[in-house]
Amino acid sequence: MNTREHETVKMRGSADVSYLGRTVDEMIWEFMEQEEIPGLTLAIVQAPYIPRVVGYGLSDPKQRRLASANTLWPAGPISQAFAAVAVMQLHEDGKLQMDDKASQFIPQLPETWQEITILQLLRHASGLSDYRASEGFDLFRQWSFQNLVDLVAEEPLQFVPGSSVIQSATNFLLLTEVVERVSGKSYHDFVTERQIEYLGLRHTGFCEDLKDFVYEDVSLTENIHQLFKKDGTYIDPTEPAASYDEQGEPVPRIPSSVLRGFSDVWASAMDISTWDIALAGAVLIHDPENRALVYAPWQLPDGREFPAVAGWQFYKHRGLMDIKGSIPGYSMFLSRFTDAAELVCVTLMANKEDVDFTNLGRRIAGAFGDLLSTNYDDNKLYLLEGQFSVDETVRQLEAELAKREIPVFAKFDHAQNAADAGLALRPTTVLVFGSPKVGTGLMQADQSISLELPLKISVWEDEAGSTWLAFPRIATMASDYGLAQHPAVSKMEQLMEELVQTAGNAYAK
Repeated sequence: MNTREHETVKMRGSADVSYLGRTVDEMIWEFMEQEEIPGLTLAIVQAPYIPRVVGYGLSDPKQRRLASANTLWPAGPISQAFAAVAVMQLHEDGKLQMDDKASQFIPQLPETWQEITILQLLRHASGLSDYRASEGFDLFRQWSFQNLVDLVAEEPLQFVPGSSVIQSATNFLLLTEVVERVSGKSYHDFVTERQIEYLGLRHTGFCEDLKDFVYEDVSLTENIHQLFKKDGTYIDPTEPAASYDEQGEPVPRIPSSVLRGFSDVWASAMDISTWDIALAGAVLIHDPENRALVYAPWQLPDGREFPAVAGWQFYKHRGLMDIKGSIPGYSMFLSRFTDAAELVCVTLMANKEDVDFTNLGRRIAGAFGDLLSTNYDDNKLYLLEGQFSVDETVRQLEAELAKREIPVFAKFDHAQNAADAGLALRPTTVLVFGSPKVGTGLMQADQSISLELPLKISVWEDEAGSTWLAFPRIATMASDYGLAQHPAVSKMEQLMEELVQTAGNAYAK
């Protein structure tokens, strides 16, 4: 199954932007069909170039607006990266230290929060409860800083600050308040001045800024653009994306005050890419030591390495990191291959929530150079590079299966079996599991598919030290039996993807 696509390694600058026989366009089109995504914008960085920015489908399905290079999408959790830059800029200005306590700047914080440091907030290592989970929280109303703090002020810390990690929007709420109190400016104005305007990002802002972008209200003209015919301002417009719920109602925009610093930025994929080049090029954070505080794994007090900071997750593949997530109506993804021999970034933004682009993003990266590929057959396998050791990943996978009450039928530790036979094998474990309620339906349609069941996920460590999670692509496997359209197939595929995504990510869902 291990495969290398070319006899001569395809390198940076190749005009061939296909991967395992599929062009980037084909991969995206197939993915959008599978995930039922109305619109999406892709941007590719090969620093310092942005050689490809492409829109697919509709950024607003009801008004028939096209996804384009200028479409404004919610950046969602990528917004944490903007907040982290703002904090580090104040640090480099000499106005705060990373071990400063947040309470030095916000004295009215609850007593149990008084010792929490700036660095612990950046690392999501504060132990603070996430106000989004509080009773009475409303994602679509305006909130003040104090109102949000009050939602969780009486909640006990989830762990001793600095001893563990749980992602919480409360951490970044506090960081943005520190930015305001230290800089003497609103968080909006500080980020606008020091990042958006400084880099000349013409398609980036916050929710309250969307009214300032010039675009036509096509609902007045039967959803057909007219103004560009007489006013050049409306040529290639900068339009905000729109998303609709299952009832066809518009998903409301989330006010910036609700998820300040956590999911408050709107930007085009092109601008995210420009911003990312500045980030990689030390334009925004100058000192390598300061960049390492935000863009490298760190150690917990018990010696464990934690591969995530400020929303970013880090991998064993040299210099690979990503930041991704979802908010109501939208999903977003930014991966960076920062090694000097690679310097590729993939940005994907779409108007469908709960979409994980990690697997697609890696395949797209592989189209721009063999060094970025998985080295396995992505057409047959769903592959995800994990962030923990094989043992820890298997433990998390078993915990997730138990949580879902899915029985494990067998566990094969192939490395241990090899050792028992006097042979050497890198860590390789296969879990076999499933539910008769699901698999039986497929076997009732064709009993020979029993050879493919129960379901399996393999977890192994490759020669570079990366941990991989993989399973056979269910639809591809089922198509060999003429069952690709069986209703159980899509459910099984969704389950398998959710399992590997949860077990393989530091910031699990």
